[in-house]
Amino acid sequence: MCGIVGYIGKQQAAPVLLDGLAKLEYRGYDSAGMAVSDGATIRVTKARGRLKVLNELTHGGELLPGHCGIGHTRWATHGIPSDKNAHPHLNESETIAVVHNGIIENYLKLKKNLEEKGYHFSSDTDTEVVAHLLDYYYKGDPLDAIRRVMHRVEGSYALGIMFSDRPGEMYAARKDSPLIAGQASDGNLIASDVPAVLKYTRDVYFIQNEEILCLKEDSLKFFNIDGEELAKEPVTIQWDVSAAEKAGYEHFMMKEIYEQPKAVTDTLSPRIKDGKIEIEELNMTDEEIRQISKIYIVACGSAYHTGVSAKYVFEGLARIPVEVDLASEFRYRDPIFDEHTLLIVVSQSGETADTLAALREAKKQGVRVLGIVNVVGSSIAREADDVIYTWAGPEIAVATTKAYSTQLIVEYLLAMKFAQARGTVTEDTIHEMIEDLKKLPEQIEMLLDHKEKIQRFANRYIAAKDIFFIGRGLDYAISLEGSLKLKEISYIHSEAYAAGELKHGTISLIEEGTLVAAVLTQEDLYKKMISNMVEVRTRGAFILAVTVVGNTEVEKAADYVIYIPKTNKYFTNSLAVIPLQLFGYYVAVGKGCDVDKPRNLAKSVTVE
Repeated sequence: MCGIVGYIGKQQAAPVLLDGLAKLEYRGYDSAGMAVSDGATIRVTKARGRLKVLNELTHGGELLPGHCGIGHTRWATHGIPSDKNAHPHLNESETIAVVHNGIIENYLKLKKNLEEKGYHFSSDTDTEVVAHLLDYYYKGDPLDAIRRVMHRVEGSYALGIMFSDRPGEMYAARKDSPLIAGQASDGNLIASDVPAVLKYTRDVYFIQNEEILCLKEDSLKFFNIDGEELAKEPVTIQWDVSAAEKAGYEHFMMKEIYEQPKAVTDTLSPRIKDGKIEIEELNMTDEEIRQISKIYIVACGSAYHTGVSAKYVFEGLARIPVEVDLASEFRYRDPIFDEHTLLIVVSQSGETADTLAALREAKKQGVRVLGIVNVVGSSIAREADDVIYTWAGPEIAVATTKAYSTQLIVEYLLAMKFAQARGTVTEDTIHEMIEDLKKLPEQIEMLLDHKEKIQRFANRYIAAKDIFFIGRGLDYAISLEGSLKLKEISYIHSEAYAAGELKHGTISLIEEGTLVAAVLTQEDLYKKMISNMVEVRTRGAFILAVTVVGNTEVEKAADYVIYIPKTNKYFTNSLAVIPLQLFGYYVAVGKGCDVDKPRNLAKSVTVE
């Protein structure tokens, strides 16, 4: 939810912090701040608003001299966006500074106890409790004080901490919120995500739950919550800093839309060898696959939508019953497991709080968990029994595009692999499907080459108040994603409906000029969808249709048609999503919205 950066080394810290925070602003952007030690005192500057406000206040960091500092960009949870609620937070004597990502769930109880001991609070945040608790426990040993605080606080946190009387040291701690450390030639860093450190190093350490880190200019030392030193090995990040830059595009979202052909290729190619599907990371024999009696797919947001698609593919190909659950609901509904259940969790960041909690609950009950994630070394990647990575590269825009597309690819491959193992499809069918998969990157390129047509159409609906997406089967699944893309970046009210449900209430919302986006790529449902389109058109709706090339009959029932190339019926979502992504993008741009940083949203949801 928030972005943390810390630096200690030979360079001036503030410019490094500002640079790192700029790479993390997608994690939060309602306020920002920095604390820098000059060797004697800790100086803090923070401000409500985007990072550029902090940059201007500090003249690019020049007004905060010092070689050790921590910075933060905030997405408000406790306390409104304001100067006083911005991080870092200090103890009353201003000798301890703290930045925090996460939520301290028992902060009210802790705050009351501290106030009874004479402590005074100056903000409305839960984080300030940590600063005062550290003050209470600190007797000259930072590690001991941090350990004691970790035993007291409940919830999730990634912390960056400075003590004014330890000018050559900086500390970090983590529980359930992402945090990494980077080892550079001229110093060391902490950050919430890899892009913040890539300019300085590719060698990173993933800090795990209930671990503490002491950083000095020339060393990193890791400890567990009992104070025992740990040995850790760095991971070398393969993609370079340019992958996290805009590369001439106006927005990260458009850049990432255009990166989808490569991302799909990178995710697909290692798993197809000599015309066969080989998923080495799966670590399941054909016999183990045949024993699976039920699959749960659990995720949030767009990842959940890929699960809705995957249900149709798994059940259609492998004939295994699949339930798809929102992670925030799944963890509280007491699901029924047995020894033959497989849980698949899907997350771009690998840190999504509800999805991670669902994973842990399933593991407690002895269920095998397979993770599909994009971020190497993330919590889900470490805690799942098996993990399959989507090689999408860094995704900076809050609205996912290429991560969504690569998650679909992994789910297709899994369903095909399971179908092979269970003997529910022929080898000839699998071979044909593999050939169709290999064509997807080129077909996505073809759709991107015609983006201007979608842009012209989108410009007509910049002032729309309500837009509805309808589809059946797999087309309903992609309607969910198309609707989400539009609403999250353009702020236009948008809903997706299973087209067969229109007469059960929804059609009452249709009036003259309402835009309805109808997706109809499934041959066996094509005529039924035509009927649904006629129903809404006769009530005044303007219809945008997305269908497969050759389905020209749709032109009689639609006002505007976007054609996608022919592919296997199970793969159409990988193509239909492209014009829907572009439509949402161009509507948002036309309205003047901040496409990469939509209001009230952050990239990685690491709290409930």
